[in-house]
Amino acid sequence: MTYYLYHIPGKKIGVTCDLNNRVTVQQGYTPDEYEILEKSDDISYISSREIELQKQYGYKIDHKLYKNLKPKTDMRINITEQTTTFPCPKGGLKDQLNKNNGLTWETEHGKFQINDYTVPWILENAKTSMYNEDRCYIYNKAFAYNFPKGFISKEKDAKPSKSIFDNIRKWARDRGIYDSGDQKTQYIKLQEEAGELAKAILDKDQVEIQDAIGDMVVVLTNLAELSKLRIEDCIDSAYDEISSRKGKMINGTFVKMDGLSTAEKTLLLDGE
Repeated sequence: MTYYLYHIPGKKIGVTCDLNNRVTVQQGYTPDEYEILEKSDDISYISSREIELQKQYGYKIDHKLYKNLKPKTDMRINITEQTTTFPCPKGGLKDQLNKNNGLTWETEHGKFQINDYTVPWILENAKTSMYNEDRCYIYNKAFAYNFPKGFISKEKDAKPSKSIFDNIRKWARDRGIYDSGDQKTQYIKLQEEAGELAKAILDKDQVEIQDAIGDMVVVLTNLAELSKLRIEDCIDSAYDEISSRKGKMINGTFVKMDGLSTAEKTLLLDGE
């Protein structure tokens, strides 16, 4: 965890691991009204340094070191390659996250943190464990997709943009699509949208082409969710497969060469 030694000119020097919540939300100072003097992962060093600088700048000196004021978390999370599991039911997750604001943990996808930006996403995407109703979890890869690698602070320019897929899922969830719909209805809807796209292409209607492609992305996002998948993971998986694929453009179509026999390759190439 990174600790920040901040200075509000003419007011105070303090330490926090959560600049936005501590300085802006609680004390009312915007990022341009304070400065970061130092930052460190060593809580003992930063605690002693705070006292030194308070004396140097002539501010009120804290009676206790910051490290002795820091509340200890009692939330023991379980981390696997795919998931992070919280030791509470979904109904009690918000309270636990708020109590453990600033908690950081490591995964294969990077360093994660509980903070004001990540809590809403965690609450929206947490799923109840099938093995224990008193536990819930999030998918690590999905978290990393929505929050850049190493996103563990809330500095001025660190706020991530909300994923468009999250907006689509919220829209669908608010309209009961995930409660009442199923994979078959979404697949049928996808074929309808594909038909509209085909017509738009034949008509050379650029506006309708854009609209149809967008509609298909929405349907695919919902189809993935109803299949207990995330569209982001499906895209990542597909890209991982095609990124190193070799082939050739033949008659306007990319044909992968892997897996074809020599005769098939020769036939395709001769047909160019």
